[in-house]
Amino acid sequence: MNIFQKCISLFIAVMTVFAAQAKNYEVASPSGDLRAVVSVTNSGTTLSVFAGETEVLAPSPISITIKENNESRTKVLWGMNSKQPKVRRSFVDEMIPAPVYKRFQVKDRYNQMVLTSGKQGLVVRAYDDGIAYRLTYKSNIPYTVYNEQADFTFPADYPMYASYVKRGDDGDFESQYINSFENTYEHESITKFKSSRLLFLPVLVELPHGMKVCITEADLDNYPGMYLVGGGDTPVLASHFAPVPKTTVQGGHNMLQKFVTSREEYIARDANAQLPWRVIAVAGNDAELAASDIVFRLGKPLRIADTSWIKPGKVAWDWWNAWNLYGVDFRAGINNETYKYYIDFAAENGIEYVILDEGWAVNKKADLMQVVPEIDLPELVTYADGKNVGLILWTGYWAFHRDMENVVKHYADMGIKGFKVDFMDRDDQEMVRFINEASELCACYNMLVDFHGMYKPTGAQRTWPNVINYEGVNGLEQLKWSPKGYDQVTYDVQIPFIRQFAGPMDYTQGAMRNAIKKNYNPVNSEPMSQGTRCRQLATYVIFDSPLNMLCDNPSNYRREPECTAFIARIPTVWDETLGLDGKVGEYITMARRSGDEWYVGGLTNWDKRDIIVDLSFLEEGFYEIELFKDGINADRAACDYKRVVMPVPEDRQLKVTLFPGGGFAGRIERR
Repeated sequence: MNIFQKCISLFIAVMTVFAAQAKNYEVASPSGDLRAVVSVTNSGTTLSVFAGETEVLAPSPISITIKENNESRTKVLWGMNSKQPKVRRSFVDEMIPAPVYKRFQVKDRYNQMVLTSGKQGLVVRAYDDGIAYRLTYKSNIPYTVYNEQADFTFPADYPMYASYVKRGDDGDFESQYINSFENTYEHESITKFKSSRLLFLPVLVELPHGMKVCITEADLDNYPGMYLVGGGDTPVLASHFAPVPKTTVQGGHNMLQKFVTSREEYIARDANAQLPWRVIAVAGNDAELAASDIVFRLGKPLRIADTSWIKPGKVAWDWWNAWNLYGVDFRAGINNETYKYYIDFAAENGIEYVILDEGWAVNKKADLMQVVPEIDLPELVTYADGKNVGLILWTGYWAFHRDMENVVKHYADMGIKGFKVDFMDRDDQEMVRFINEASELCACYNMLVDFHGMYKPTGAQRTWPNVINYEGVNGLEQLKWSPKGYDQVTYDVQIPFIRQFAGPMDYTQGAMRNAIKKNYNPVNSEPMSQGTRCRQLATYVIFDSPLNMLCDNPSNYRREPECTAFIARIPTVWDETLGLDGKVGEYITMARRSGDEWYVGGLTNWDKRDIIVDLSFLEEGFYEIELFKDGINADRAACDYKRVVMPVPEDRQLKVTLFPGGGFAGRIERR
């Protein structure tokens, strides 16, 4: 045997030993339909996911590069030469209370597998609707994370819906870390996405036979948010994280932001023992995703002992309609007369809040103690209290953060009910830490928070229900400035299956100026929506939003009392939520229950369609529906609608015609 043959023989022998050392660890969902397989080998650790016999996720590498603060070199956990772990298994079946959510309680049922090897751990949960895993590292010594590998490898080059970050240059990830997490969806195969641009979560992958996989993260705490990068020769979505800021400078919109001027070489300093959950939801049909609870379940448990003070509801909003009142005897704008008009409107319609958006504090000072002379906040608070209306203040991120406890205490003592915090536009560790600190601080002072200008929710709506809404959505505000040809209507029938999967959305609907496709124009001071009037009504049923804004001005709503009364009555949190039917990018129908009343709604894309809404979820008895549907001329005049009150069909099959860009909404009660 020559030296070459000896080397080959030795290589085969070594590989045989390595293969013998490889071991698979499996956990199945309670129903047995989903399985996660963790393979620990000498070359690293991978996770695979199966639905029945279908491979949903091919072996996908998992690892984390860390350094304990007393060490000089980094080490890779669950990487090369990983030792075979110990295994611990458990089963959980319980109900989680959900005081401000789309159902009053959430069923949490899963099988869990915990692998440990020394200080490192890997926790895998198998739900009937998805797989979640997280890495852990338990040490008495603080540690720093330099990188986490959380790749998602698919068996084939499947189509995917995903959003690029809007800002920054191709290939320059540093310039892309500052972004508002707002964009429309691209629909391409995984390898066709640009490897030079970051994708933000959630993303949705389409498998054969109608199966869908939605990827996101949960329990994000003291750790950066995860981006994904597609492209390349193989169908892999690779994880990517913004490093920890080293130096920052004040700037941006009206000097209310902090821009990062340099970064560290690591992504998390003094990380928690448990890293965020990586979520792979699997749905047999699209409608399942629109009503999913998996992100909520994976959030930390409730940390507010008494939630009775947290009052969800609707908000009369000033900014989208540019304070453009008419038929009044005062000059509309940022002044007490204008806000008293908004308060009066809210009180007349049982709307819980009025927001004072940008302009009440002195511009470019980033100081919330400096109020413009046209506004007398104590007077407005007293006036609003007398009419059972709460006030919420808008603030930019840095104006709020720089003096956070003093600001929160000052305005809580004054009687303000909460803050809408805007322009975070980052999800590095520093910003994620701020979000959690602000949530807790506001809870201590019984204050609501609406986080605008931020990343998607990651389950904190379970932990801090006073954080009553999140943006991270390409909402209706885009129509103030987006050019003709921009397509909000198609986006509206994508987000219930993708962005809404992560949690509630500050979409800010309710336009009373409505335009068919060819008539839409961006008008910043008198904005309009795309699609029909009934589409706007339907979004209050379809979109999750515990703090839901009426974006248009009170003068317009007063001209439309029938629609306004219907919107004002729709709840913003629910006892039960059902995804009835739908297809991503085409249409969706949903049903929600509050007490004894059911609401149903539906949206279509730019295609006219006849749909049948299955109301078989109703119990026995006679029911009546108040139905708002597109009028016969809604394809020419988008404001055309018809309100009918009629018995629910005995066969529980409601037939509705949706016009292009249309929708319907209905309220059902027992008679």
